Formats: sequence, C-alpha cells, structure tokens
Amino acid sequence: MNGDLRAETVRIQGAGGDEIEAYLARPLDGNDVVRDVGSVIVIHHLPGYDEATKEITRRFAAHGYLAIYPNLYSREAPGADPDDAAALARSRGGVPDERLVGDVAGAAAHLRSLPGSNGRVGTIGYCSGGRQSFLAAVSLDLDAAVDCYGAFVVGTPPEGFPLQVGGLEDRVGDLRCPLLGLFGAEDKYPSPDDVALLERLLKEAGKSYEFHSYEGAGHAFFATDRPSYRPEAAKDGWQRIFAFYGEHLQG
Repeated sequence: MNGDLRAETVRIQGAGGDEIEAYLARPLDGNDVVRDVGSVIVIHHLPGYDEATKEITRRFAAHGYLAIYPNLYSREAPGADPDDAAALARSRGGVPDERLVGDVAGAAAHLRSLPGSNGRVGTIGYCSGGRQSFLAAVSLDLDAAVDCYGAFVVGTPPEGFPLQVGGLEDRVGDLRCPLLGLFGAEDKYPSPDDVALLERLLKEAGKSYEFHSYEGAGHAFFATDRPSYRPEAAKDGWQRIFAFYGEHLQG
C-alpha cells in the first residue's frame, strides 16, 4: 500500500434506526478507492470522539483497510463539544450495551455496503472500547475482534467508577470470531488476574484467541498523547494487530 487515503465525516444508521455521526477513512490507489479489502470498526474509549482515535482510524486506512469510527455519544449532545458529550455520557455510566451493539451493527452494515469492501469486518477498542469490542464479538457476526486493555470484560466496576457496566463472563461461549487481546502487566483495569480469568474462560469454551501482556506497561500504553504511552509495547502491539487482521480480514 502507498498510504494514500481519503477521510471524511459521514452519517450512518445506528441502534434503533438513529442517525449517528461517524468518521470514515478509505485507502486510495491514486484517485481510486482500493477494492476488495477488509474493514475495521474503531470503538472509542470513555473520553469519547477525539482526534487521537481519528488518527488510529486513518492509520488503518493507510494500511489498506476501510475503517470507520462511530461517535457513540452522538445522541448525548449532538453538535456539542466532544468533551461535553463525553462528560454527559460519563455521568450516565457510559453507553448502554444494547445501544452499543446496535451502533456497531450499523457501522458494519455501512462498511459492507461500500464498493471497496470484501465483506469481512473486524472491531478494535481501547479501555471501555476494548470491552465493547468483545461485547460486539459475542453479539454480532464479525470476522475478528481486538481488545486493547478492555476494562470489565470480567468483573464489575467499583462504586463511583465513571463506567457502570456488568461483566461479560456468561457471554464468553457466544464469541463468534477470533479474538486478539493486548494488555499491560501493570494495569489495574483489567488487572493481570482479570486477564488470566478471561483467558481461562476462553480456553474452557474452546474459543480462538491470542493474548499478549507487556511488562512495564500499564493502562493506555497505545496512547501517544498520554504519559502512559510505552513505545516498545505499542510498536509490538501494532505489529500483532496488523498480522491478526491480515490473517482474518485480508486473507
């Protein structure tokens, strides 16, 4: 791939038939959209619809994928500053699971309708988005899912935590696609014990998964704009993501 891409804000149909905002990036060959490629749905973290996650979306397009990034907070404060929408979503404990699944299903349908799509769709999410990537993978027909340090895939948040969700332990058997998990060994949410429990449940259920934990890394080690960024872990993680998607989305 030459890295050329086109990125734009679009409107897609989400849960309940609602129209929501999304950021779409497509790989180009000259002026033409590249054909017959896999697609990735990027699920944002609790802080919301931000520039850092748009950059991640463009990165996938530069590597030859159709990529879309739905604004999960479109309903909270339409047209408002993203920080205000995120604050409102936080005050409500995050995005309801049923709505998340509907929004991801709408994003997948939009990607599959594009001329360049080969029909294969994967998800990726970070922090709360990692949990939501797993939730989508046990709820929808996807081809691959990546969980980057998803908090509370197992277990539940402590009282007063801004994210109020239930654990997904009883949904592990519903996993419909291969799963890649990338975690920091010094993270608290999820802790190494949480990761070990999830791995045990996946193994017992006979699911296809691949987990990697990085020493010296905590939460948000992919985040280049935060002190938590760990370049070596992030570099290795990106290599594993593209190898995983190359096998399951582009193969």
